[in-house]
Amino acid sequence: MLGLNKKDTSLFLIVVVLTVFAPFILNPFPVGSDLAQFNAGYPDLMQRFLIFGIFAIGFNILFGLTGYLSFGHAAFLGVGSYAGVWMMKLLTMNVVPAILVSVVVAGLFSLVVGWISLRRSGIYFSILTLAFAQMSFALAYSVLTPITGGETGLQLSLSDPRVLGVGATPAGSIPLTNFFGLEMRDSAELALGGWLFTFNAGYYLCAVLMLVAFYVAIRIFRSPFGMMLKAVKSNQQRMQYTGLDPKPYTLAAFVISGMYAGLAGGLMVSMDPLAGAERMFWTASGEVVLMTILGGAGTLIGPVLGAGFIKYMENIVSKINEGILHTWFAFLPDGLEDFVVSLFYPFVGKGWNLTLGLMFMLVVIFLPGGIVEGGQRIARLFRRRPARAHERSVGAPSSSAAE
Repeated sequence: MLGLNKKDTSLFLIVVVLTVFAPFILNPFPVGSDLAQFNAGYPDLMQRFLIFGIFAIGFNILFGLTGYLSFGHAAFLGVGSYAGVWMMKLLTMNVVPAILVSVVVAGLFSLVVGWISLRRSGIYFSILTLAFAQMSFALAYSVLTPITGGETGLQLSLSDPRVLGVGATPAGSIPLTNFFGLEMRDSAELALGGWLFTFNAGYYLCAVLMLVAFYVAIRIFRSPFGMMLKAVKSNQQRMQYTGLDPKPYTLAAFVISGMYAGLAGGLMVSMDPLAGAERMFWTASGEVVLMTILGGAGTLIGPVLGAGFIKYMENIVSKINEGILHTWFAFLPDGLEDFVVSLFYPFVGKGWNLTLGLMFMLVVIFLPGGIVEGGQRIARLFRRRPARAHERSVGAPSSSAAE
């Protein structure tokens, strides 16, 4: 199917099903229940799951296949965001040109950065990419303020020329982003008993592009080009001895990865037309590294799972405050309740990063393959049990017969 083998087709179909039915899957608890705060099926968060999933998929093409660890990938996310907002200011509020220009501009910028940075490998490459990202952040924050908006960020205004659209709506407000007339914030709600499900236009646009990005990543992983990238990661020196120059392959992977980041940046401003320099900061680059390693570097679905997990922690676990904890443990005696709350509180709310850090340490130590490896181990465990039960059932009659 679509040029994929049976295993990859099954994986792709699973991702399609999870993406399409995410509004149901991410809202497992009724609206009025105490557990409703763990629901993640609202448009803004679901969009973030997909956008950062695209970002992580692209980063994984570079890091997972070639082993080159970039600490500056957020620069391409930021450049793509700025390019997208400028298209909306100058051309149209239709998100298609903004997304396309974001991908192209990020690709060109990554070509320049990659051409310079890939002259070195290992830690020197990582430091070079980090330096480029921090320079980009500094330029966007101060020197290029007329282009980037500086500290306040680049945003739309009523005075924007907008060649293919009016500068403002008749009501005097800035027009909304749209996909050929379909506004990105348009939503439909479905109430089933105590559950409320929201289907958002912007989410499904992100979903389509994420599925396309995931499919392209599968084809890259299984292609001869992908095999060359794996050879670079395995033993670049031996590859050079065979007469093959790894630089064109690594540069191509770097540019493709940068274009994925640009696509994520374009989608971010398509959902919320605002671009800020903070998207280029080193912490944003570190976040995509965490997503990829936590999910499983070098795997296909791992980066998407890692992105979803971290964004869930950031948006859901970070909202658990002391009052909510007291509600959970109200059944305990007062003194014991306060003690238990004091134990859990440092790991939730503002301390959610502590929980994430501990989980990341455990994954690196015990599950180097990330969440994907954990799932594979569980699957193997369940496969062994039926096999052992079958062996015992088959072995019992044969031993009695032998007697």
